[in-house]
Amino acid sequence: MGKLRPYLEKGRLEAGCDEAGRGCLAGPVFAAAVILPLGFRCPGLNDSKQVLPEEREKYRGIIEKHALAWSVARVDAPVIDRINILRASIQAMHNALKALSIRPDFILVDGNRFYPFEDICHECVIQGDGYYRSIAAASILAKTHRDEYMRSMHETYPAYSWHQNKGYGTIFHRSMIANHGYTPEHRMTFRHTPVHQLELFEEEEFNEVDDNSAEVTSAPLSDHGSICVEEASLITT
Repeated sequence: MGKLRPYLEKGRLEAGCDEAGRGCLAGPVFAAAVILPLGFRCPGLNDSKQVLPEEREKYRGIIEKHALAWSVARVDAPVIDRINILRASIQAMHNALKALSIRPDFILVDGNRFYPFEDICHECVIQGDGYYRSIAAASILAKTHRDEYMRSMHETYPAYSWHQNKGYGTIFHRSMIANHGYTPEHRMTFRHTPVHQLELFEEEEFNEVDDNSAEVTSAPLSDHGSICVEEASLITT
C-alpha cells in the first residue's frame, strides 16, 4: 500500500489499535495500543501479516523501545465463548487503551468495528495496518505477543503444534482435535470442523466485561509499556 502515514492529524497524540488471533480455534485474542513519537522511523514496518516472523521480532523491539507508550492485552477463550469474538476483540482493545501510560487524544482502529472508548474520538480504518504507522506497530505487538503465548502453550499441549499453527484451524490442528479432544485453550463456541463460522461476529450492544473472579496482580514491566489479561492477570507499570 505504499509508505505508511505517520498520523491522521498532525499535532495530537494518536493511539493505533489492532488485534491478533480473532479467527483462531484456540488461544486468546490479543490486542495492542501504541502511541508513537513524531518522527518515528522503522524501515520495513508494515501489517504484521506482510512481515516475516524474524522481522516482526526485530520491529517489536524497536517499537517497545521507542514508543511513547504501548500496551498489550488479551482476552482468553472462556470470555470469548461468553461474549463472542467481536466483542472480545474490542474488549481487548479497550483493555490495552486503559493500560497506556499516556492518554491519547485520538484512537485509530484497524478494521470496521469498534465501540467508543471513554470520551476519546476514534476512526476505524479498513486495512489500517497498511496505512498508518501506529496501527502497523500495534499489529506487530499484538501478533508477536500472541505468537509468544501460543509457543508457551505448545509446551503444555504439544499434540496440537501451536508453536507452528498458533491455534489457527489448519488441517493438522483440526485432525488433532478429532484425535485428542479439546483443551481449556480451545474456543468451544467455534466450529472445529471445516464449516462456515456462525453467529460469532454479529454486532451487539457492548458492555465491558467486569469479572470479579479475575485475578489481578501488578509488577514492573518497562517505563512505558504494559501487558494486561482478561480472566488472568493485569500487569502494569
